[in-house]
Amino acid sequence: MAKITFKGNPVSTAGDLPRVGAEAPDFSLVKTDLSEVSLADYKGKKVVLNIFPSVDTGVCAASVRRFNAEASKQDNTVVLCVSRDLPFAHARFCGAEGLDDVVSLSEYKDEVFSQNYGVKMVDGPLAGLLSRAVVVVDENGKVSHSEQVDDIVNEPDYDAALKAL
Repeated sequence: MAKITFKGNPVSTAGDLPRVGAEAPDFSLVKTDLSEVSLADYKGKKVVLNIFPSVDTGVCAASVRRFNAEASKQDNTVVLCVSRDLPFAHARFCGAEGLDDVVSLSEYKDEVFSQNYGVKMVDGPLAGLLSRAVVVVDENGKVSHSEQVDDIVNEPDYDAALKAL
């Protein structure tokens, strides 16, 4: 269980992020076209999991924009933006922003992703949503970078994630 904060107030997650070197857990999430996708669908690619509470907040939107601009331009790399927002909210946001180089994914159907990655907040005002985290998975399915952001209102360490690619 990770101990993070929301505006300085303590919040706990349901678990911990996968450790660097560990096999990245598979998952099934829903794309904006309502099709399902899993980590296995990206086998052989480098994957950035940009995890956040809601695309409708400034910091979450900033992380989607930044990874769209930088990480998605790297060779053999895909950026998966994951939240509990409905696929329609992801589609609206990315369409309005012109963000074509990230894949927006929703965990609205089940909680397998948040359980396997330990990112569901279990208390605090955002309980039930996903914490802000970044996990980078290499071409072999191993975690090469893992960051649980200490306070939900902070942006992740983009440079560390990009370096892991």
